[in-house]
Amino acid sequence: MRKSEIKRQTNETDIKMSLNLDGQGQAHIETGIGFMDHMLELLAFHGGFDLSVQCQGDLKVDSHHTVEDLGIVFGECLKEALGDKKGIYRYGQMAIPMDEALVTTTLDLSGRPYLVYQAQLHCERLGNYETEMTKEFFKAVSDHALMTLHIIENYGENTHHIIEAMFKSFARALKQAVMIDENHQDQIVSSKGLL
Repeated sequence: MRKSEIKRQTNETDIKMSLNLDGQGQAHIETGIGFMDHMLELLAFHGGFDLSVQCQGDLKVDSHHTVEDLGIVFGECLKEALGDKKGIYRYGQMAIPMDEALVTTTLDLSGRPYLVYQAQLHCERLGNYETEMTKEFFKAVSDHALMTLHIIENYGENTHHIIEAMFKSFARALKQAVMIDENHQDQIVSSKGLL
């Protein structure tokens, strides 16, 4: 089973997260940020991952440290669960509509972190979630999972819809990328022989 569990504690956040890439889409999320809970639940459901998150952060300051650190820990969990990456498809792409919004995510579990993020979010807050932290979350995931990640808002108006389409398209693209190719399950999908 491709699983991981990581605990990360700083002066700003205390996070315990477990991830099972071969799960049933079950989520148990407590971050203190209602909108972030919702997005991580969608990530688990649409990725087919089991994800458990317990997080206490300095929300009296703002959501920055909590959201960024959640991205760091999710990226580390993903990297650990993938191990040597033998047999994975490596690449994933998905375009997801959410009412008037359309977002496309393309990713490569390349071993090279890089984020391209193109979005215009018109609302600054959704509950106690600062919407500009969406980019910081995905940047942290990319950096710590060693993933090339492109998230493009094709168009949209409602900030909730745009961000939700981001998380759903990311989840579906990631689901493709981590799937095992039964015809090549002992191979690494790289001409270099290493990801």
